[in-house]
Amino acid sequence: MFLSSDGALAASFSGRRAENLIAASTQISSQSPGGSDMAFTHAVFCQVGLPRSKVEGREFLRQSGAAWINVQAGVIDEGHGPVLQPIPYGAMPRLALAWVSTFAKRHNTREVPIGRTAADFLRIMGLDDQGARYKTLRKQMHAVAACRLQIGYKGRTFNGQPVEQFDAWSANRDTTQTVLWPGSMILSESYFQQLIENGVPLDNRALQALKGSALALDIYAWLAHRLHRINGRSVTLYWKTLREQFAQEYRGKAPDKDFKKEFLPALQAVLAVYPQANVRPVTGGLLLLPSAPPVPSR
Repeated sequence: MFLSSDGALAASFSGRRAENLIAASTQISSQSPGGSDMAFTHAVFCQVGLPRSKVEGREFLRQSGAAWINVQAGVIDEGHGPVLQPIPYGAMPRLALAWVSTFAKRHNTREVPIGRTAADFLRIMGLDDQGARYKTLRKQMHAVAACRLQIGYKGRTFNGQPVEQFDAWSANRDTTQTVLWPGSMILSESYFQQLIENGVPLDNRALQALKGSALALDIYAWLAHRLHRINGRSVTLYWKTLREQFAQEYRGKAPDKDFKKEFLPALQAVLAVYPQANVRPVTGGLLLLPSAPPVPSR
């Protein structure tokens, strides 16, 4: 681990974020995750993630080694006919998909309760229902429900949509409140089976501490999936390789250098809430060594 002391965190992040990271780091270091702390995400999302910022156009493709993801924007009925949706991006769909995946895997069901309003779902996920978050969740959940997703790995391609059925949250223009809808979504059978077979356990306390950064959430999921699978020898990854995995959108004269400036602070936050992670900086990149997963195998 490096750069994750309380002093370093306080110096690198704003007051509230530093306090949250320090509190989460202390709790995670001193107390093993209990049943309610367990979260899951799909294994491929640990290698290649959704876009972190808004994407122009209707399609997004990202590849890392043998794994790749292709996201196509879709259409959803918001109560008055079809509405074109954007490609989902940012921290919110990552948190929402993790919560939905966790419930589905834990209860072995495709039907997942999400509350009767977007504000309900925020509270279910442990987030406050600030106006900005409500609007972001509504927008991103509609985008997730509408999108077509392709996931590929070593010659096998999953084609489909994560969500089979979803009742949109629509705004009531007269009251500025949300219309109540049946509070559940149904995952597609194929996505559900992929999740059951390839769900990666995460610590929800870490997800909550990292919720302000899509990049930090991606790095955490990646290390949680990657480090405990290193057998014996260490692995060195250079900035070009890491940029191709996490940020292919970086271009210009010094894309690796620009990416490194953004990656290292996010990694610092991740290592604070993943104390088992054995990651060291080396010339030109990072050294990964065998480490225990954030959630012990049962």
